[in-house]
Amino acid sequence: MNLWLRLIYEKLTWRFRTRLHWSDVGRRTFRVWPSDLDVFKHMNNGVFLTLMDISRYDLALRSGTWKKWKKLGWYPVVVAETITFRKSLLPWQAFDMESRVVGWDDQAFYFEQRFVVAGEIYTRAVVRIRFLKRPKGILSPREVSEGTGGWQGPEPQLPEFIKHWAAETGLPKGKEPAPSHWD
Repeated sequence: MNLWLRLIYEKLTWRFRTRLHWSDVGRRTFRVWPSDLDVFKHMNNGVFLTLMDISRYDLALRSGTWKKWKKLGWYPVVVAETITFRKSLLPWQAFDMESRVVGWDDQAFYFEQRFVVAGEIYTRAVVRIRFLKRPKGILSPREVSEGTGGWQGPEPQLPEFIKHWAAETGLPKGKEPAPSHWD
């Protein structure tokens, strides 16, 4: 229910926030709700991932790319993410969610997302996103960029740690075997 209330709020209010280009840093203020808490009375780790989804959606709406993607039958899917927790977010605490595209390779876009309180990073995540198209198919980042009106400014260079992370955590493509062996 928590997710749906926030999604509905996002859909109803995004037009009242500053317009962005998809190369900008998107910022949204949230507050920790009681339904976000786990048994230790801080924000549950799964809620972080949900709010990251909403923040990327906000960036896409405010930049106008969501409308373009929808018209073309394109949609983003998360294929990998890594998150580091530094400090807890407590009940009713306000925080800013910052999201930006940090680069891409030949297959995916990479977002960095931060949970920030009073200018201090509490949590940071890197998310790998691919784009699919209806009825089926995979889009390259170049196709998405061109279809979205291009990138403003110099093309960002993907940080080395993200390249390494992407190479080390990847799984075979969906139609290839991926047996589960613990040895």
